[in-house]
Amino acid sequence: MDPEILEIRRHLSAYPPFDALDDEWLDQVAEAVEIAYFRAGSQILEASQPIDALYYVRSGAVEVYRRSGDLFDRLGAGGIFGHYGLLRGGRVRYPAVAIEDTLIYRIPAATFDALCDASHEFSDFIELGRPRLETGGGTAGQGSELLSTRIRKLLTREPLIIEAWQSAQTAALRLADEPSAALLVVDQPGDDPRYTYADTDGHLWQVQGIVTDADLRSQIIAAGRDHQTPIGEIVHDDLIAVQSDETVQEAMLAMLRHNVAHLVVLHRRRPIGLIQLQDVVRFETRSSLYLIDSILASDSVQALATLKPDVWQSAVRMIDEGADSRTVGTALASIARSFMRRIIELAEAELGPPPVPYAFMVMGSMARGEQTLVTDQDNALVLDDRFDPGAHDEYFSRLARRVSDGLDACGYRYCKGDIMATNPRWRQPLAQWQRYFCRWIDDPNPERLLHSNIFFDLDNVHGEERYVESLQALIAENAGSSPRFMAAMARNALNRTPPIGFFRDFVMEKDGRQNNSINVKRRGTAPLTDLIRIHALACGSRAQNSFERLDDIAETQLLGPGVADRLRDALEILSHTRLRHQAIDIQNDRQPDNNIEPENVPSAERAAIKDAFRALSQAQKFLRFRYPMTSDRPASTGRG
Repeated sequence: MDPEILEIRRHLSAYPPFDALDDEWLDQVAEAVEIAYFRAGSQILEASQPIDALYYVRSGAVEVYRRSGDLFDRLGAGGIFGHYGLLRGGRVRYPAVAIEDTLIYRIPAATFDALCDASHEFSDFIELGRPRLETGGGTAGQGSELLSTRIRKLLTREPLIIEAWQSAQTAALRLADEPSAALLVVDQPGDDPRYTYADTDGHLWQVQGIVTDADLRSQIIAAGRDHQTPIGEIVHDDLIAVQSDETVQEAMLAMLRHNVAHLVVLHRRRPIGLIQLQDVVRFETRSSLYLIDSILASDSVQALATLKPDVWQSAVRMIDEGADSRTVGTALASIARSFMRRIIELAEAELGPPPVPYAFMVMGSMARGEQTLVTDQDNALVLDDRFDPGAHDEYFSRLARRVSDGLDACGYRYCKGDIMATNPRWRQPLAQWQRYFCRWIDDPNPERLLHSNIFFDLDNVHGEERYVESLQALIAENAGSSPRFMAAMARNALNRTPPIGFFRDFVMEKDGRQNNSINVKRRGTAPLTDLIRIHALACGSRAQNSFERLDDIAETQLLGPGVADRLRDALEILSHTRLRHQAIDIQNDRQPDNNIEPENVPSAERAAIKDAFRALSQAQKFLRFRYPMTSDRPASTGRG
């Protein structure tokens, strides 16, 4: 990418709403930008003139006026204007004047329109004048910003780069004025394509590692080595890197997990910056950072178990501050993964290294990043194909037991259906898992459909990620191309219907325990998640999160216009309702559950819940016609 475009991209990525865009969209915007310059006092936009671009202030200052001549807004670097005209007829509604010499990035209307269609965060910011998380009557707070802010926003400068063959003395001179900084060491391309990139002149390099001022002191001066020692000889070889569109939370977890103080930030394998742990700590105020740090620092399951109240209070605070369900679900899933990783690490420290490589994978809401305050554990072990049950299974059986017992102690209850790695059936080599999945797709029956619903939301938590990725690829490549399997899954998804009666009133539970209530999970979020999963399989999506799956579905012609948006709104309403009522239970010292009593719900919220259930009902009707049962050997689709 041209250096000028890279600079445009870097500046855009630091300001809303562009800071929430993924790398691909950020690249497209940067490449489409047209640059304009206006002297102080000059008119940038006149009222009612045609407008064909969004205006972004790169430097300088701009005043935007109402047609009456009253000042409407004063903008500095990162400010945008012209969007009201683009949204309403393509003519300027608010004239603008440069009050300083001002550099402007013009983003063409076609790119602006495409962004509004592609990104809800972008369109919400443009149309509402504030981020989406602030539209619900409150703000999500800094805690949820960790889960939504891209790590690139924390970058303040280009990385300091030095070639591996340069001397330690040269490195010391580079760091002389910046002792807190670090040098990124690069070398000729090697055998690791993950860290190989082309510079602006087209030369290929491979990132080798990082060198700090402390390294020079300990490994050169204190060790008595020649100051002409090539810097590549003392570089850290445990390079840890993240992509620039990963969140601050993900970057922070990577640093804590690998016990590193610096993190390389990449954009398409090209290093664009270095992050230090203190950068993240500085960014964080009230969030799950300290909770996760406490989890990773705990030296026993007993210590981990004491953090359970903190998990609930962290979630309750986020809900009270107005975080949406996606933010809360992602945060709770991140916390649960941290618990699980730490329990596995403690178990390995006790049991010793594993006899063969493995992956500890999770299914269900943790895999989707949609956890709530009421959850159980669904997990499994994918073992290397060299696994020998007689020689190796005792180790993995003990590992699984420690993990399941530890999770239960921390508040993640045992799975009632025994979907845990403690069950030998779910502790198998990769080849056996592949046979499982193929059999479930090729010959569905009630039990296999139930397993598909559980195991087709899966993600890796610890170990060999490639094992789980191969299973995700198998699902994406095979499930959607089997009409019989898709029809069976669709019929199965119709067994749980929303609680809307003939007169469109709520139909209450009558199970003897929760009369006059509705189980929002069983009658709402679970069937909606099932439905979204089926459409995602049909379009070959590899996303795990239901909102991300809806994004993939919306890009196809699978559903009618606006249907994916209605399903997204329904999922948010039902999920948020479920979380909020769990938070109320906790605040009132009650055990949280998934049941709500409509008579105790405010009328406006009750109407929104009804609309969400209606959207689910309409979507379920479409399933039957979209995935018709094939004539060969119909499958039974009952659910136990």
